[in-house]
Amino acid sequence: MSTPAPEPHRPAEPTLTFWGAAGSVSGSMHLLEVGNRKILLDCGLHQGKREEARQRNAHFPFHPAQIDAVLLSHAHIDHCGNLPTLVRQGFAGPIYCTPPTRDLLRVMLADSAKIQEEDAAHINIARNYAEPWVQPLYSFADVEETFRRVVQVPYGKEVEAARTVRCRFVEAGHILGSAMLLIAADGPDRERTLCFSGDMGRRGMPILKPTAPVPPADVLVCESTYGNRLHRSFDETIEKLYAAIRDTADRGGKALIPAFSLGRTQLIIHVLQLGLRQGKIPKLPIFVDSPLASEVAEVYRAHPNSLSPDIAQALKEGHGLLGGDGVNYVRDFEESTLLGTRPGSAVIIASSGMCDAGRVQQHLKQLVDDPRCSVILVSFQAPGTTGRRLLEPKPTVRFQGRDWNKWAEIVHLDGFSGHADRDDFLAYLGPLAGKVGKVRLIHGEREQAHALADTLRGAGFADVGVPAPGDRVVIG
Repeated sequence: MSTPAPEPHRPAEPTLTFWGAAGSVSGSMHLLEVGNRKILLDCGLHQGKREEARQRNAHFPFHPAQIDAVLLSHAHIDHCGNLPTLVRQGFAGPIYCTPPTRDLLRVMLADSAKIQEEDAAHINIARNYAEPWVQPLYSFADVEETFRRVVQVPYGKEVEAARTVRCRFVEAGHILGSAMLLIAADGPDRERTLCFSGDMGRRGMPILKPTAPVPPADVLVCESTYGNRLHRSFDETIEKLYAAIRDTADRGGKALIPAFSLGRTQLIIHVLQLGLRQGKIPKLPIFVDSPLASEVAEVYRAHPNSLSPDIAQALKEGHGLLGGDGVNYVRDFEESTLLGTRPGSAVIIASSGMCDAGRVQQHLKQLVDDPRCSVILVSFQAPGTTGRRLLEPKPTVRFQGRDWNKWAEIVHLDGFSGHADRDDFLAYLGPLAGKVGKVRLIHGEREQAHALADTLRGAGFADVGVPAPGDRVVIG
């Protein structure tokens, strides 16, 4: 009697474990396991209270040496900023991303390393250099080692991230180089597919190419930052910005615009140049006081194919985001310190966008108690930040260890966001109802994520969930 032949080995079901930006908007990081292969989707810095953030960023819930590859959606620090720590702790595989993201990585991670080193130095000074000294999370050397592992992949081209995992990058429209990841993985019975949205852009915004159609997949993992919110009209927001600048100029003051160096600064420059050409704001000098923004602008110039046709043409002709047309980039620190006291009105764009670090704090010290001036906040202001304190109805604001009279006009414009809102999500995801097996919503506070989950269920999606850190979903 013959013995039955053993059944062929069938690979295990591919799974995705949610580790960062699950129930929050910080530290995007998710682990895809296909057989014995481990692929990390994003590796972002967790941003929050100093000591809690240091601990979370310094310790991974897996061993970095066991990760085979990283697939990176874009170059914002909450998505890429912990890559040097991963490398420092043993990761030795490739990091796949689009060409613009590759070029932005070198700029953004070098700046992050500088912040890590300065932060450690400030802590050591505050502790009177008590041993053991606090070490930076990572250094410039770690950034250089990280950059050697980066592999650029053009939009639309499939790359083999591991022997059983393939990926294609799809335009996400959020910042230069941002991408959705369409991943195909070997399963026990058939190929399984996963679409990871990264961060998705808004419809109808200038500068970048629009968000591409979201590919159908067995599992869709989608951000939900503004899942229960509608952004203010972009055109209305622009007009309010122009009005605030006109009012400031009429008073003979300076308009200070805190803005993040990647994404928001480029959008504000574009809007101000449009206002100058249309005569909607006076011909004031516009200073971009951010060496990082200057380096980012050079990356924009190197990738015209990722920009909208009008912006690409303007850059080709020497206009637009790189300076000129009334815009002056400031690199020199001494020149920066003199901007607030130079005669006459001006617009000063400086980082950081929440006023907690960078050159913007020097300008705040010079301008916040001048009733002729204005501080125009164009980004979300997280609780506990200097920007949020500026919005509180108090006569003073505390930063750099003291209270300052808040006599400048404080203007908050929340219509410049580069994230999709509820109606954008419906427009992007609505056509996929019935074509996607499971939807998991990440990168959003739980209230926003659960609200978007209810909206998607109402639109015909049967299986929608909001994972917590450590939760896992089977791909298929």
